[in-house]
Amino acid sequence: MPKPFSKLTATAAPIMRSNIDTDVIIRIERLVGNSVRGTLGKWAFGSLRYLPDGSENPAFILNREPYRQAEILVTGPNFGCGSSREGAVWSLQELGIRAIIGSGFGDIFFANCFQNGILPVVVDKEIVDSLAAEIEATQGAGRVSVDLEAQTSLAVGKAAHIRHRPSASRRPLARPRRGFTDVATR
Repeated sequence: MPKPFSKLTATAAPIMRSNIDTDVIIRIERLVGNSVRGTLGKWAFGSLRYLPDGSENPAFILNREPYRQAEILVTGPNFGCGSSREGAVWSLQELGIRAIIGSGFGDIFFANCFQNGILPVVVDKEIVDSLAAEIEATQGAGRVSVDLEAQTSLAVGKAAHIRHRPSASRRPLARPRRGFTDVATR
């Protein structure tokens, strides 16, 4: 169950590939007959996290320390594009992701994040690139903060204004449904 927050400070992992669609986040065959909440986290980014023999891919960032504990993703443009696969958000949430910072998201994925307790944060591409470079330079030692009240994203002393879509800023960040609570309200 997502924990409400107005400020989150956590390890962030940069995944800067453009156009990561919901099929890359979780393959459809992992959802068919298995879309039970609580069982999907192990399949998040499966094609990137695992080698063909099923072992972990040591080159994938979420398989390395300290990124295994990342609660924030910093992503390339158009993250979550593709089909309206709500299971993609569920798998990220079960992986421990609470916020995603990027310059843009697939529209349906963006809405599914709000509805399921993950905060999608939109900032300019230059800021995303700078944030990813800072995380890589510190090897994940620098923590990233997202402050909803101040409407900022912060890393190593640099602040960036968070842009909200008007419809999103007037409603809870995650509607209570099926027993889940809000991430935060604005």
